[in-house]
Amino acid sequence: MGSVCFIVDAMVTGEMLPRHLKSIRESGVADHLLPILVTSTQAHARLSSIEQRYHTHCLVTPSLPLGTRLNKAAFASQAEWLIIALQKQPLPANLWGSLYPQLDTYSLDALIVGLAQPSFSERILRRLLASALLLPPYIAVRRVWLERLGGFDPDLDNGRAIEDFLQRLHACPTRLKTFSSHLLNQVEVEEDITPLPHTPDPAYTPPQL
Repeated sequence: MGSVCFIVDAMVTGEMLPRHLKSIRESGVADHLLPILVTSTQAHARLSSIEQRYHTHCLVTPSLPLGTRLNKAAFASQAEWLIIALQKQPLPANLWGSLYPQLDTYSLDALIVGLAQPSFSERILRRLLASALLLPPYIAVRRVWLERLGGFDPDLDNGRAIEDFLQRLHACPTRLKTFSSHLLNQVEVEEDITPLPHTPDPAYTPPQL
């Protein structure tokens, strides 16, 4: 597959950050092979320990909006594919193992990752609320296409930066594919009956702004 870099924002993932990183590192690809950039607005003691434990590189950019933080991380990486976390929900490690072969192609610009199809009642509710987009857990986007779209809006923060980017992604002639989350549902059932590990992952609490 082409080179890959993960970008995980500590403010987006919140206390679930360690679970995101653990999932990526247990994906079946040799440890340290795939770089992970963790973005945050503040240095934090727990962030340093997480950086060492999961072999990540942290980019601390005080007081900058999410759009700027993600753009800086994308610029810092030279990978062909950027896999960016868009919400708190982590994905299971074996889903990543199934995703990586999908990136070995020149016929796609981006993949929506882990987005479950809404139920009938959810679709009705979204129509009533006039919701425009479903927010996927992750997106994989080719670097050149991210640059062509102008990256994330540097002035937007939190969900607005993500929604704006997804809207532009869909508005342009993006060669886009959705990677189904049916594997995610299967793994969640298995995890429900799996005993907890002896040493649970430490939770990460992002600093209060």
